[in-house]
Amino acid sequence: MNKKILIAEDSLTMRSLIVSTIAAMGDYETVEAANGFEALRILPREKVDLIITDINMPDINGLELVSFIRNNENYRETPLFIISTEGSERDREKGMALGANAYLVKPFAPDQLQQLIREYLEG
Repeated sequence: MNKKILIAEDSLTMRSLIVSTIAAMGDYETVEAANGFEALRILPREKVDLIITDINMPDINGLELVSFIRNNENYRETPLFIISTEGSERDREKGMALGANAYLVKPFAPDQLQQLIREYLEG
């Protein structure tokens, strides 16, 4: 069975880039959310193996989403990556402190994301 990855990203262009990067790997399904609120609506309905989120999104931002996910026992152990234009050390530390497993700064190299996915989903 394919592993499923939830992508919460308000930019359609960036979401498409992430989806195509994952599609190139084969073996993975993606579920897309245009914002944090939509991601929270999807989570109870879909069993996901990995969550990727942007920080700057309308409604619920990525840091709020990370916090919610880490405080929910169903998703506490689900690997979670942040991909953001916010590249300062302070932003990175905040995301990691809230429970993100990895933090990539846009623009990122597709092979960086693929390597992280393999590391967390394939051991």
